[in-house]
Amino acid sequence: MDSQGEYVLRTVEERGIRFVQLWFTDVLGTPKTFSITPAELENALEEGMTFDGSAIDGFSRVQESDVLARPDATTFQLLPWHGTGGREPDGAPVARVFCDIFDLDGTPFQGCPRHVLRRTLGRARDAGLTFFAAPEIEFFYFEDSDASRPPRGLDSGSYFELTAADRASTIRQQTVLTLEEMGIPVEHAQHEDAPSQHEIDLRYTDALTMADTVMTVRQVVKELARQQGVHASFMPKPLAGVQGSGMHTHLSLFRGEENAFVEPGAPHGLSELARQFIAGLLHHAGEITAITNQWVNSYKRLVAGYEAPVHVSWAHNNRSALVRVPVVKASKPESTRIEYRAPDSACNPYLAFAVILAAGLEGITKGYDLPGEARANLFDLTPEDLAAEGIVHLPASLDEALSAMSRSELVATTLGDHVFEWFLRNKRAEWSAYTSQVTPFELDRYLPLL
Repeated sequence: MDSQGEYVLRTVEERGIRFVQLWFTDVLGTPKTFSITPAELENALEEGMTFDGSAIDGFSRVQESDVLARPDATTFQLLPWHGTGGREPDGAPVARVFCDIFDLDGTPFQGCPRHVLRRTLGRARDAGLTFFAAPEIEFFYFEDSDASRPPRGLDSGSYFELTAADRASTIRQQTVLTLEEMGIPVEHAQHEDAPSQHEIDLRYTDALTMADTVMTVRQVVKELARQQGVHASFMPKPLAGVQGSGMHTHLSLFRGEENAFVEPGAPHGLSELARQFIAGLLHHAGEITAITNQWVNSYKRLVAGYEAPVHVSWAHNNRSALVRVPVVKASKPESTRIEYRAPDSACNPYLAFAVILAAGLEGITKGYDLPGEARANLFDLTPEDLAAEGIVHLPASLDEALSAMSRSELVATTLGDHVFEWFLRNKRAEWSAYTSQVTPFELDRYLPLL
């Protein structure tokens, strides 16, 4: 056993940990777990734990059900909060560790989202590149999760609201402190534009660690809200008339210790590799949107007028563009990065980071040319103006996004046949169920009139 595994075993013994939760996700990014005792931990670290994969959406079929959850010892962490989420009734601490899923013969299980990302990161690594990400995670606090009535927020604040005593802000601050205690660095946290909407921005790290971190942050946000008797939601658009919850993600590629997006003296300091990466994102944006925005509700956020991207374009410091190149301090060119603004906070981060990276790498490999920068507010342009600039729309519905994805060789190759085919089947079923519903909008608009 390696030193990291020995550290885990020693920590479990010294801290009196009674249970270790094995964390993983299904294809949609739904968190899954089962617990083992310390007596089983050494065997789990060395050989993995068998479980019935047919019980997990997007995993195995019944006739090939058993799979192995193999803990990644580098992700071991105590859960620091009190209550049912992090401690046993007698106060004994609980730990968690993320797992990779394998077939029983030891080969990577093709339905494991973590493997999908690992495989794509391997392509970058073969080119001498490391992929870094830093998402801005937006979410809402509501009084409860009762779906029979409109959601009721905890505050009426807006951007960067400063209040002396605010319940939602207090919960957010407790959440940030808990994340820091778990070793998850937070760059900053703030009130967002919509009432009761908040944001936590995470500090840059490699994309696999960040995908694990996004899953952890969502769990911590929800758990600490639950302990205060409220509900935290990452639903992309829970309220009409205000902006939805995005997960704008800052991206960069490094070659060794050097930021490969930087080229002193080039326009805006962007290297040719960075420009090709952006071009790849733009070229394949429509194909990957079903992954970065995977829910019917995601497309209620991607509409004009609410600061979410609608058009496939790029710009420097223009927040109506899909890809933004933030201005960096003159003294810190190494912080050059791009921001991809389409993903929402309810995506599967493993799959989202994988297809974003794959699109960028395609631009680099094939030498895509970067189109002209969008200098105007795109929301103010007419359809004729947009057409003249060669700017197209992102998919406007899950149905459109799935159609684009289904034709994409890039997405099929990145996800692998197992995930690609299951995702399309599942999401087409979701769209079919949605289109068969009669919504309150239709009743309010048509019942009195028709």
